Amino acid sequence: MRFLIFVSQCALICFLPFGALAGDPTVPGNVARLDRSGIAYAPENAPQAVKNAIWAINTLRNKPYRFGGGHGTFHDAGYDCSGTISFLLHHAACLDNPTPSSALCGYGDPGPGRWITVYAKRGHVFAVVAGLRLDTTDMSHGRQGPRWHLAGRSLENFQARHPRGL
Repeated sequence: MRFLIFVSQCALICFLPFGALAGDPTVPGNVARLDRSGIAYAPENAPQAVKNAIWAINTLRNKPYRFGGGHGTFHDAGYDCSGTISFLLHHAACLDNPTPSSALCGYGDPGPGRWITVYAKRGHVFAVVAGLRLDTTDMSHGRQGPRWHLAGRSLENFQARHPRGL
């Protein structure tokens, strides 16, 4: 049986003018929004740790995919899937060291979280953060690298985990 995750329909692309980004962008409510340039706007109602993680990931949106990227350091020239999710969790104050995808299968608490859900299996990991999917795999355009996405993906063989309290 195949399962699909669908990112919240409320996580719509907001059509803000380019260059409108000032400081750490937020939007009203509980769901993040994505602008045309790939910047995620954190929901105002999210905990500060979630906002910090969203804003930190925004700095990676033009980085390339690089196998092993983000494992030796949180600040790298490119990132793979687990390097990206480690960066996210580190900036949410939930992870001290970069962690491979297989180890993220046992991360935190089981099941989906309120604000951050990590979907891990041996060989790949992605997350849904305040309604947006953070993944290094673009299921529709074939681009790779740390990016926010509106569309969901199959959950087959993935384990849902979340940081305690988030």
